[in-house]
Amino acid sequence: MYAILIVDDEIKLREVLCMALENLGYRTCAAETAEAALAVLREREIHLVLSDLRLPGLSGRELLNKVKSVAPALPVVIMTAYASLKDAVEIIKEGAFDYIVKPFDLNTLEVTIAKALRFYALSRDNALLRRELGQTYASSRLIGESPAFQALRKSILEVSSSSANVLISGESGTGKELVAKAIHYGGARASAPLVTINCAAIPEALLESELFGHVKGAFTGAGSNRTGRVAQADSGTIFLDEIGDMPLPLQAKILRCIQEKTIEPVGSHETRKVDVRVIAATNRNLQDEIGRGNFRQDLYYRLNVYPIVMPPLRERKEDIPVLADHFAARIGVEMGKSRVEFTPEAVAAMQNYAWPGNVRELENCVERLTIVAVGEKITLDKLAACAVLDIAPEDAHSAARLPAGLSSVSVEAGFPLNLERSLETLERELVCRALEETGGIQVKAAELLGISERSIWHRIKKLSIAIRNKKEIR
Repeated sequence: MYAILIVDDEIKLREVLCMALENLGYRTCAAETAEAALAVLREREIHLVLSDLRLPGLSGRELLNKVKSVAPALPVVIMTAYASLKDAVEIIKEGAFDYIVKPFDLNTLEVTIAKALRFYALSRDNALLRRELGQTYASSRLIGESPAFQALRKSILEVSSSSANVLISGESGTGKELVAKAIHYGGARASAPLVTINCAAIPEALLESELFGHVKGAFTGAGSNRTGRVAQADSGTIFLDEIGDMPLPLQAKILRCIQEKTIEPVGSHETRKVDVRVIAATNRNLQDEIGRGNFRQDLYYRLNVYPIVMPPLRERKEDIPVLADHFAARIGVEMGKSRVEFTPEAVAAMQNYAWPGNVRELENCVERLTIVAVGEKITLDKLAACAVLDIAPEDAHSAARLPAGLSSVSVEAGFPLNLERSLETLERELVCRALEETGGIQVKAAELLGISERSIWHRIKKLSIAIRNKKEIR
């Protein structure tokens, strides 16, 4: 049963309205002032507010603004004996569902209330559906079982239940936006908006207006008022992607927004209260940027309440087969093609690849293979032929064909050991010895190792091998 709050300073009207609406099957409660109405809203669940425009103390318009600031979806119907077209337009623009003119008949009131409550029900159902879809979307794309990924999942679960600001850092393509969605849709704000803005993609001159909005005439081309992204995210979450690229003057304004929970549109001298959770992401080292004078330290501490560091794909190699299979299934359905399958040798090559573009690069790789390899199993040769990865078909067999001078590398076999680290040590030693043999000439070193020039270049980069001269390679 819906509950309606009636706000009017005339006791007889309140009593008549309560009786009439209860006869229609609604629960009612009444308040004489806006202040009393706000107290009721804090204590009880209300589904519609029916308020007079003229009230002692705070006016009905002020009550409307306060209701919308705490419960944006709650419909408010205004009663007034002083109606005009201008009043009606202003009241609707400020968020009222509708208005009715005193004196009114109960049939008109009944129709208006029924419409408002249908709107409320639809808004509530849409919010629940959006939350469920968001949770499904985020959880379905969080793929992985590696220790690094399980630690990430744990962090998401921990912070989702709070409203703390979050700073997500990591290389491009690691899935920072996906984690932001998982945090938002897994928390109490899931039914409210998640608004995303890429701070690097919008010109500096337009970024402030995009964030905070503007009033008509604020600058050339501002032909009407515009609501900014932060205001759009009120009661929800604003995701500031690439926060490290935000200009310093705007950093100060974002800091003020976080600290005071207010915004000021461009060209306006009025502030507006907002309640937003801030999730920021960057592929930069913000502490280094602070040292260079490119990022405010106080803003960093405001954002870094709960830090999340995204693991690069090369640190979760055991997830690569699962991710590749997941992408193959999804992309196959989207393209209307058979999903591609990978041979063990192809999977091994993919696990040994550095993936500088991380999960995004892997997804693009599978998409390309789905296009070109219709109904074929993806072999090592197919990977190389499609130039999907920087590998050569001979990579999987190169160790068996090493020159005699390079085939005697050994690894201490004391157990327990870290296999990944041991293999990396072996790989580094082989590459360094090949480079020493060839005086640092990468083409010749690649020939000795039986791999492509591009492959050795990636290994040098991955293993942080410095080539200073033909005698100093480390």
